[in-house]
Amino acid sequence: MRVPNRSPGRQPGPAVASTTPARRLPSAGRPAGDAARGLGAYRAAVAELLVEVGALADAPSTTARQVLLDQRLREPAIAAVLEATPQGLVGARETLLLEMARHQPAASAPDLTALVRTYLLSRIDVLWWRDSPALLTDDQVRASIDLVDLEWLRRRGLLEFRYRELPATAVGRGLRAVRRRVRPAAAPDTAGLLIPRARREMIAFLNDVAREFVAVTRPGTPPLWVTSLVRSAEHQHRLRRLGRAAAVPSGHSLGWAVDVELDWYERFGARAALAGLLLARQDAGEINVVDEGPAWHLCLAPAARRRFRRAYEAEMGV
Repeated sequence: MRVPNRSPGRQPGPAVASTTPARRLPSAGRPAGDAARGLGAYRAAVAELLVEVGALADAPSTTARQVLLDQRLREPAIAAVLEATPQGLVGARETLLLEMARHQPAASAPDLTALVRTYLLSRIDVLWWRDSPALLTDDQVRASIDLVDLEWLRRRGLLEFRYRELPATAVGRGLRAVRRRVRPAAAPDTAGLLIPRARREMIAFLNDVAREFVAVTRPGTPPLWVTSLVRSAEHQHRLRRLGRAAAVPSGHSLGWAVDVELDWYERFGARAALAGLLLARQDAGEINVVDEGPAWHLCLAPAARRRFRRAYEAEMGV
């Protein structure tokens, strides 16, 4: 990996979206580009479906929920997106039903409504990056030339956002628990990154969001906190065994997704500001946003990839 140098006078990247890179069309169904243009309708249809799922959340409604999903997932606004993903409509439906059957309440999916929201909206990530190879193992994450070591950049003051690493020992976890009790406002209650590495484009994107967040909040507000970045498919399965709502495939295992803390900023009066700027970026077609409760899941759009790659190179002087 080429070692980055600090460039004089780092500035936010230009707010100009680049063109979307050429992509292979799905083998069946509508082209992925057609589905991508209907994402607004897809999100609206998912929102309507969530209201109905919430009304059938009790255990005796299992059959009714399955009938509902059979009907609603075939509606054009939803079917067009699911059919363009690698699993297709039928595969997505079967996976969602299995996820609902095995569901255990977790912070990212405390109930079935949250589970359905997270799964269906995260299919946009998979649609966008369907041709990007997944990082299957932790060793692949550590060795990939497409990823950069965050610690190297952090020590040199090149990151505008904060994160923490996952403690490797029981002693480390105990010390963190003590610090959390003594200073609950010092950092959000997050496990940390297993492997602190990320794509260059994601680093530039997070730096850009962090600068905007500083600009719209009052002095003293903590910087943007990242709670999760690249996670291998191996780690996704590890989280699933622990009862976490970790989808497979996932934008995290493709390297194009990140989770950022949101609810913690309520104590600083900054939650609404952060949510607003993230949703504005979604409206501009830059990212996909999935409300996962305390943290929000973000996936960079292919159309923004070139812009943030150039921003990274300008910031790091490479």
